[in-house]
Amino acid sequence: METERLVFREYTKNDFEHLYMMTSDPNVMKYIRHGNPWTKEETMQTLERFIERNKMGTGLFLAFDKEDKQLIGTSGLIPQVIEGTNELEVGYWVRELYWGQGYGYEQAKAWKDYGLQLGEKRLISLIQHGNEGSMRVAQKNGMIHEKDVDIIGKNVAVFSIEV
Repeated sequence: METERLVFREYTKNDFEHLYMMTSDPNVMKYIRHGNPWTKEETMQTLERFIERNKMGTGLFLAFDKEDKQLIGTSGLIPQVIEGTNELEVGYWVRELYWGQGYGYEQAKAWKDYGLQLGEKRLISLIQHGNEGSMRVAQKNGMIHEKDVDIIGKNVAVFSIEV
């Protein structure tokens, strides 16, 4: 899949450095999972999960700039279980170097549109409180703040869109 500026591709075993570039950055990881940079071991375990999910057509995919081939971030459709209900999350991260340039929205919109093309009637984004940039991206992407839920010990906002 691609957008005006981005091309997406599946993770491979050779992408450890790409993923670790993001997971080792405290600013990128501030609102991801436990909120701290990941160890190399945690990153490798996660990379293996990403590769498995990609084989099923879900999970996060790498996003590269079409022109200069630089890694911009990672995004995709992530299966989640929220309060006992199966959901599909539009998830996105952007490397700090590219913050404020519209890449979060570009990724989120692409995956929302793709999910709707697949026939999904409802999509969500899970955003930790304090992550105002991602909340603005979700709203610009047509999502509304539906409720708050507790996930892995954190209170998280659920943004959703239904068709």
